[in-house]
Amino acid sequence: MTVLKYILLAIYIVVCIALILTTTFQSKDNNNSAEDTYENPSSNKYYQKNKGRTKSGRTQRNTIILGIVFAVLSIITGVVFSL
Repeated sequence: MTVLKYILLAIYIVVCIALILTTTFQSKDNNNSAEDTYENPSSNKYYQKNKGRTKSGRTQRNTIILGIVFAVLSIITGVVFSL
């Protein structure tokens, strides 16, 4: 049982570091860009359709996934370490 605790704690620390790094590298969304002031912001642009395939889209998706994994691991480690 103690080996499981150490393995779970190591995975938890790796996920914590990965979550910190992905949120640090995430770019700020600039809603007042020059492109939007000259064009209709509600128009359907190519970038808006394929935003998930860009670097910022992948970073945002990875942040969400790591956040969910972090929350689940937090609950599991809380239960395991309270035993």
